[in-house]
Amino acid sequence: MRVAGVGFNCIDLYENLNKHYPTGNSVDFVIHLSRMGVDTSMISVIGDDVYGGQMADLLQNEGIDISHLHVKKGSTAIYKMDLNGNDRVHKEMVEGVMSSFSLTDEDIAFIKEHDVLHTNLSGKIMGLLPQFKEHGILTVFDFSVRVNEIPESILPSVDYAFFSYDKGEDEFILDYLKWAKDLGPKVVIATLGEKGSIAYDGESYYREGIVKVEVVNTVGAGDSFCAGFMYGILQNWSIQESLHHGAKVASQVVMKFEPY
Repeated sequence: MRVAGVGFNCIDLYENLNKHYPTGNSVDFVIHLSRMGVDTSMISVIGDDVYGGQMADLLQNEGIDISHLHVKKGSTAIYKMDLNGNDRVHKEMVEGVMSSFSLTDEDIAFIKEHDVLHTNLSGKIMGLLPQFKEHGILTVFDFSVRVNEIPESILPSVDYAFFSYDKGEDEFILDYLKWAKDLGPKVVIATLGEKGSIAYDGESYYREGIVKVEVVNTVGAGDSFCAGFMYGILQNWSIQESLHHGAKVASQVVMKFEPY
């Protein structure tokens, strides 16, 4: 089983705390899966700066294939961050070399050697998703909080769609998950913050709570949950077991400042 993270990566920079770390939805996802013993790769671009070197070193040290992590002259993407208590706040994104990222023919051929790919709305590969699905690659897409901002054309090419919704379980999110599932995914999942998570497979809703721990920083909670859930799916666990594993992995992350 080979899993590819494709697209966005960045450095989260807390200027007021003088802290930073390499991250990104797919970066965090493949790091967690690699730690669980899954063969992973990261396909993206970094700058030829110190931050780019830190990203490459992190991924390589985690055992992730970076043969298609391109290095371009310029700055690695930066997300300026802050904390509201222990909840992360995204302030400003400086794209750097990510602004011109696109997959090469060699990248596309390399991705097709994998069984699963993970990406998000900042990954800049949405137009290629039908090609990857036709090739038989299982597609995991993190829509994050972008509920109601999603091009409907994406969902037919997605197998596992993840959303973040901070208002808890209500009629809107239940209807929304059903709407999204009807467009093609195998399963749609919404993380509900401290209220747990919910998944829908077209027949039933599955609900799971959180694993209560002392929270240091919520950054990476969604990415780690996604990795934990998908690990379960790849092991042929049930949806309920996979939700529980996602919650368990996320609980270990929020106790740390970094997202992995």
